[in-house]
Amino acid sequence: MNSIGKRLEQYTAKRTKEVLIVTVEIADEQDTIAIFKGFSSSLMRPTAFDADVPVLPDGANILNIDRVASPYNPEAPRYLQQGLSWEAMEALLSEVGV
Repeated sequence: MNSIGKRLEQYTAKRTKEVLIVTVEIADEQDTIAIFKGFSSSLMRPTAFDADVPVLPDGANILNIDRVASPYNPEAPRYLQQGLSWEAMEALLSEVGV
């Protein structure tokens, strides 16, 4: 089975008009990750140049996920859904087959 991060990236590769804003806790530190068109990037810390280094590691605790319409404007995001749990997001992943 693919990692959570890879599954979320695959979701956005299939739903290219959406950006996922994922709030996570990694090693007791909170981070916000944007996932768009199959790529992840931290909004709070540097992202590795190597695409094989996961931005969202398997041990991360997902706090919530926001679905935002593309293009993403942090000043005025157009939310499709806010505060999704991982369980709710899993249903959407299943809808697109990832």
